[in-house]
Amino acid sequence: MRPMHDLNASPPGHAAVFGASGGIGGALVAELAGKGWQVAAGSRSGALVEGAACTFAFDLEDEGSIAAAAEELDPAVSLIVVATGALVLPGGRGPERSLRQLDAEALAAAFRINTIGPALIAKHVLTRLPRNRRSVFAALGARVGAIGDNRLGGWHSYRASKAALAMLIRNFAIELARTHPQAIVAGLHPGTVATPLSAPFVKASADVFAPERAARQLVQVLEALTPAQSGRVIDWRGETVPE
Repeated sequence: MRPMHDLNASPPGHAAVFGASGGIGGALVAELAGKGWQVAAGSRSGALVEGAACTFAFDLEDEGSIAAAAEELDPAVSLIVVATGALVLPGGRGPERSLRQLDAEALAAAFRINTIGPALIAKHVLTRLPRNRRSVFAALGARVGAIGDNRLGGWHSYRASKAALAMLIRNFAIELARTHPQAIVAGLHPGTVATPLSAPFVKASADVFAPERAARQLVQVLEALTPAQSGRVIDWRGETVPE
């Protein structure tokens, strides 16, 4: 890792953000650092991120790079946020508005980015969380991945990949609770956030959050989570997203 600067105040702990080069990820790094967390910021390039104490590189589709990044994390890390995900795939594909637009490679790509990547991060970091105190692993989920809340259909690969991520979050929470009773594994629904990728799909009347506001709201949720909420997807208001 490449040190960036020393925090003057005693931090509340060590955190890591995977996907720190994105709009939400970068804002989360800044928000956590502003609260005194010593944040390790991860991205494909390992580039410097404002507010981060150090940086690391990883490729969401390369398990070896994820394992290497996990080895770099501070042993005291107690908060890990996976702020990765894609609605529009590389090459501008998606989201599908009709089943006639389904494509095998696009489906596979959506799962690699939205489901498999976060799952492999969890594989390599969850057991590193402390066993004797509160810790949190959170990954960005989406309300459109809630099967019980799906009334419009469409966006097939994105919805399915986020629904699969929600199931894995539940699985990981159950397994981790056996050895880490104070640990929390959760999905986070940030609401609609103003990023370049979301812009083509946002209605003029929709409530849209700036990344900085979204990060502030998500950090408030992270601070309030309890082990009883482990395994759920929680939205920016602190409410459980329907399954």
